[in-house]
Amino acid sequence: MQIVAGFDGRSDKKHSFRSALVMTDAMAGHADVLVEELTLATAGQYQFVGGGAGDDAQFSRTPVFLGTEVLTDAAVALEILSDKPIGIGASHGWEPCSEAFRVTEAHGMRVISLNGFPAVEAFQEHAEFTQQKIDRDAPVPFFLHNILGIEVGGVYRLRVPLAINDDGSVLCASEIPVGSVVRMMRSSEGSAITAAERASDAALRSLGEHKPKAALFFDCVATRLRLGNSFESELGAVINKLGGIDLAGCNTHGQIARAEGQFEGFHNCTAVVCVFPE
Repeated sequence: MQIVAGFDGRSDKKHSFRSALVMTDAMAGHADVLVEELTLATAGQYQFVGGGAGDDAQFSRTPVFLGTEVLTDAAVALEILSDKPIGIGASHGWEPCSEAFRVTEAHGMRVISLNGFPAVEAFQEHAEFTQQKIDRDAPVPFFLHNILGIEVGGVYRLRVPLAINDDGSVLCASEIPVGSVVRMMRSSEGSAITAAERASDAALRSLGEHKPKAALFFDCVATRLRLGNSFESELGAVINKLGGIDLAGCNTHGQIARAEGQFEGFHNCTAVVCVFPE
């Protein structure tokens, strides 16, 4: 892999901890595969954090940059070698609220059928059952509050639906494997704040005895759209948990977190915190 070929830490053993900040063209897809390939190519010696580049919630073109180059269908990484641990935490505040559906057909980021029927029908039935409205021509307001969770060992990896196609398939922000079991998920302002606090706590614990100096915070653009002005409350919760240290971050199209105890890789609608020690 071209990215990993440039990592000095594969041969430089002077540093005890190896990490990389990764940004990818999320709309190009394959972000799950990217994280898996990075892990395999580095023999599990690196932890990864970052997310998908955004386009102000237009969900159409999400290039990344390297120096003065603007790249599409690409990913970039910043290698971080250190003698102290870098803390990474991830958490989401969503819970299942529907029956289970089997993904019976999917192609790329399109979910074509659930339980053998056009995917849109499951969303329409869920909207009717929960007394919500879904507009096939403008479904994003509904999707922001009704995302999909892929069941994996009793926990859920989140995927945000983006659009309904003419054939009844649903375009999502990332791939959903054929054969996987999914459920509709729900959340609230309070659970989003709690998730951000949990992610912060997990990142701080990963530092061990070292004191935090600065941090990065990633959360989904869909979370910001769903919460509106209340997103400030989530951000404030992170600042409070981290004790007012320097903080930077962005709303990404999907989040990356692969570290000890955080094995899922690529997420949607998930708070990810990366803390740097003094």
